[in-house]
Amino acid sequence: MQFSGEGYIIKIRKHGEQSAIVTLICPHKGKIIGYVKGALNKRGLGVFQIGNYISFNAYARVEENMLSLHGVELVHSHAADFVLNEDKIEALVSLCRLLDECVAQNDDLGSFFGAVDDFFRHINDDNWLAYYSFFEFYLLDFLGIGLDINECAVTGKHTDLLYVSPKTGRAVCAEVGAPYKDKLFAYPQYIAEKNYRPQHKEITDVLAMTGSFLQKNFLAQHNLQLPENRVNLLKFGKMYKL
Repeated sequence: MQFSGEGYIIKIRKHGEQSAIVTLICPHKGKIIGYVKGALNKRGLGVFQIGNYISFNAYARVEENMLSLHGVELVHSHAADFVLNEDKIEALVSLCRLLDECVAQNDDLGSFFGAVDDFFRHINDDNWLAYYSFFEFYLLDFLGIGLDINECAVTGKHTDLLYVSPKTGRAVCAEVGAPYKDKLFAYPQYIAEKNYRPQHKEITDVLAMTGSFLQKNFLAQHNLQLPENRVNLLKFGKMYKL
């Protein structure tokens, strides 16, 4: 089996003195894992960094074997986009950890890859954290536990939506949710409108909501926890301003 492709590096594990086992998220192949001989030598150090986008050729003698990656070329270096910003590093590590833990090998990512790609493409924009929040929202959908925010779960109304139920993940209108507002999540209006310039509190509210659903409906079932970096992101989100 052999093929060529491109993808973001989300994990690097040293193997031997200078080689590595590398995990990638690819637009057409999903998550793949491959062995790269000499990845950590002097030439490879600038290429094999978390977040970098590379091209490669992949080969395995039989489908069950681990891929061998060769002919690797750096397409876009993102390492410098993160290195001087601690908050962006937290987001990068969180995104990579969640992808590694939540996405199975060779799963078809479909449109979800676009949310990953958007995060990296906009990391130097002042609203980069909004793109991270969209990533988590669409990760829930990819995992089959997406939130239903199109209509009120009780009345069926498509307007005046103000809350999301922490139990069902469904939207609740203002009238129905008012008596329980302290127990409900805030409605993610900017997500529904695909507005990438929300207020800082809106982002904080969405991160609180997506983190809760990821933990309860996926991570806990696999004996996993939200990455520590992800917890730090929520602390940062409280200070984030656009």
